[in-house]
Amino acid sequence: MREGMRKMVIMDLIKVLVVAATIGIFIYFVSGRLIGPKINFKKRILSVSLGVTLTTFVYWYSYLRDFGADINQLATSAADGSLILWIGSMLLITMLLYLFFELFDPVEISDSRSLTGIRNPLKRLQKQWRLQKRLRQILQIAVRNGVSTGLKYARRRENDRDLAIGFRKTLEEAGGVFIKFGQVLSTRTELFSPVFIEELASLQQNVPPLAPEDVKKILEKRLPLPKDEIFSHFDLTPLAAGSIGQVHKAVLVDKSQDVVVKLLYPHVREYMRDDLGMLVEFADWMSEKSTWAEHIGFRELARGFAAGFQEEVDFRIEARNTKQVANALSESEFDVRIPTVYEQYSGEGLLVLEYVVGKSIAKGGCVFEQHGVDPNGFARNVLFSFFEQMMFSGIFHADPHPGNIFIDEKDGKPILLDFGAVGRLADSQQHALNLFIIGVQQNDPSVLYDAVMGLVEDKGEVDRHRFEQSIGQILLRISYVDRIPTKELVHDMFDVVQEFGLSFYPSVGMALRSLITLDLTLRFIDRDFDMFSEAKVFAKKYKTAILKKPFTEPLATKTKIEEELALLIPEALRLPKRIDQLIQRVESGKIILHHDIFSDKKNSSFVLQLFSRLVLLLTGITFGVISVALLAISLFLNTAYAIYLNTAAYAGLFLCVVLLVRLSIQAIRDVKRNS
Repeated sequence: MREGMRKMVIMDLIKVLVVAATIGIFIYFVSGRLIGPKINFKKRILSVSLGVTLTTFVYWYSYLRDFGADINQLATSAADGSLILWIGSMLLITMLLYLFFELFDPVEISDSRSLTGIRNPLKRLQKQWRLQKRLRQILQIAVRNGVSTGLKYARRRENDRDLAIGFRKTLEEAGGVFIKFGQVLSTRTELFSPVFIEELASLQQNVPPLAPEDVKKILEKRLPLPKDEIFSHFDLTPLAAGSIGQVHKAVLVDKSQDVVVKLLYPHVREYMRDDLGMLVEFADWMSEKSTWAEHIGFRELARGFAAGFQEEVDFRIEARNTKQVANALSESEFDVRIPTVYEQYSGEGLLVLEYVVGKSIAKGGCVFEQHGVDPNGFARNVLFSFFEQMMFSGIFHADPHPGNIFIDEKDGKPILLDFGAVGRLADSQQHALNLFIIGVQQNDPSVLYDAVMGLVEDKGEVDRHRFEQSIGQILLRISYVDRIPTKELVHDMFDVVQEFGLSFYPSVGMALRSLITLDLTLRFIDRDFDMFSEAKVFAKKYKTAILKKPFTEPLATKTKIEEELALLIPEALRLPKRIDQLIQRVESGKIILHHDIFSDKKNSSFVLQLFSRLVLLLTGITFGVISVALLAISLFLNTAYAIYLNTAAYAGLFLCVVLLVRLSIQAIRDVKRNS
């Protein structure tokens, strides 16, 4: 008999636990909605588990136990309100536990970027768990390699080597996108010390080439026609293999034209999406751990890399970039060759380009001797072509390292390759970049100030005199030397801009870093080549071209004047009326000068956010005060209506706690983000 009763109790207890688990799932989603966005999956699961377990035990021990754990009592408890009290307590305890974990956990992890678009809750949970597992693995690698400890002392020069080695090992062991990110960081000499650059430059990603059978399958899937109808010959052995794909040589059937075919590795987008999200989370972790990482903008570096890398794995973008630059330079006097793109055969994961017969300048001076090419003239032609791309066309090759510049074996002219990364500059930025070069040549801080103000965003209020003094110090350091050191000049300009709380537009930063790479490449061609001395010649040609444009291009000038007049004349006709209205307002004393803080987006966002939180706070306090007042009133009532007052009061207190917990979590996040 006792054994039977014991089994019944156990069965009823299991049923209660099943009900609790079901309610727990409900609590998981409701608490997430109430807490707000950017919820840490691990802390959320832990708080729900502890909240459900604790409240279920208390509910069973204090209520259901008296009925022998009879599951049927749940229906009775729903009727008398204890079940509602249990669920409400479960929700409040869960939110309070999450607040506790948020308060004592310095790392905030967001899964929203990686999980957008996944509607199935089970799949979302599965992916959350997988991403969190991957992130924990990366953070464990970082801690094991001493990155966590090294970040605390990153400002000390003697610790740079240990941190650089640990950072390089972390990226290497994380693999995939992390290695590619490290290779990109190795070019950011304006941000990292030489020991970091040295360590990051040693990163290599050894990806084995695809088997011939796999190559055939990819071609069948990605080509618009069968392979034999497009290529008369296709070499299944790759010419080269990289981190995201490999390159093959082939011959087109219709034109007997030699081409190269770039293939994207299968599944690269899938692991890229996950690992790019993890990379951004890792950068957030480093930025929260270290003021050094925050100062150099490590979080922004990771996000910029993620955005650029997503374009790099879409060969349609590279095809478009290649055609845009080729069209922009089609009438250029600086003859630079760009391979033809065969768009009819290309797609997202496959790119067909003209095969260029040439040799890379990376092979050294013997290439120039072999082809009878003057290195200085070759370098000048490349430089002027890049200046024209940046200052006239507005679209430029953003990675001009020696491996991307070839010598045409037929005529010895430059060939530009690999347009996966290009930069784009607006008209105002093109003009400002030209002013920058002129200012350096004229050694004029005033011209350089005007140039920099056209190249930075969020200018605010800058002390012009002090800024010009800082620029003057830079110019003095590079004066009276045989060759202006481009790398030192650009790095110093980055430092000054950062010192005054400014930042270059991302496209401008890319252009300046491209100039550093280009300067190293040009000196690889001719070690005595001086970029800024040659830039003086180009700047003179630029100013002369501007002055001569009305005479050399009369039709274009006439069209431009007509367009400007079409915009100007209507405004000019309204000008007398506006002046009259202005005079009337001045005479009536209605002209008031004021500064609107809402004209600045950051100020507007801050004020609106502060106001919305103040409204929530006042609402929560109001609910609390009214609820306490209702409880006090119900004490003096001996009628049945008192129970309604108590119910309303407890509901109000519940809403008060929910609002205050949500506001507390948001406040803690703001403090951690700004600390």
